[in-house]
Amino acid sequence: MTKLSVNINKIATLRNARGGDVPNLVQVATDCESFGAQGITIHPRPDERHIRYNDVYDLKKIVTTEYNIEGYPSEDFIKLVLDNKPTQVTLVPDGPDVLTSNAGWDTIAHAEMLKDVIATFKENDIRVSLFIECNEDYIQGAADLGADRIELYTEDYANGYSRDPENAVAPYTYAAEIANSLGLGVNAGHDLSLENLEYFAANVPGLLEVSIGHALISDALYFGLENTIQQYRRKLENASR
Repeated sequence: MTKLSVNINKIATLRNARGGDVPNLVQVATDCESFGAQGITIHPRPDERHIRYNDVYDLKKIVTTEYNIEGYPSEDFIKLVLDNKPTQVTLVPDGPDVLTSNAGWDTIAHAEMLKDVIATFKENDIRVSLFIECNEDYIQGAADLGADRIELYTEDYANGYSRDPENAVAPYTYAAEIANSLGLGVNAGHDLSLENLEYFAANVPGLLEVSIGHALISDALYFGLENTIQQYRRKLENASR
């Protein structure tokens, strides 16, 4: 069954708004796991506008499920990942000025850089996933570079779901089939929600993990964090039946 990794960036944004330690990120991560999250995802950025670099070290000490660190492979980011050795590193192509990840890798144009970075992480027993769009050539490129997984960028699906779910999910079904045939694991993330998650998971073969932050934390304002995580888990369970 597809695993749920909770992205806690938004919790860090709330904490940083007042400059203190409320809400406490370590406590929230611990609670997310106790409420049913099967992984914790963070995306530290150079300006530390949400996740601070010291958070990465603090969370490493307490996360007992899968620890997933996302980011652009700058020298500082590579050092941060190697210092903490998470279960998985998800490489994204966005630079420091980007508000949120809004495109996947061109694995052909960036092949030389990505190949070296992927090799470095794999030598340290860190699973490597590449944030990517539904492009057959780029998925093939990810496999050629030695990535373990891809994370499908799902904004287009989320935008199209309410109008025509079948057509919205079709490119992702095809992309996952290609990835599976190449021996790549498939993750997904970006704008997945309680509304669209079950249909997506039911129609994307071999979906191993979804990383969800913004929608989940927003839902938690109304439903509570524990109830919200359980609702997302049930969507994934329903999709697997």
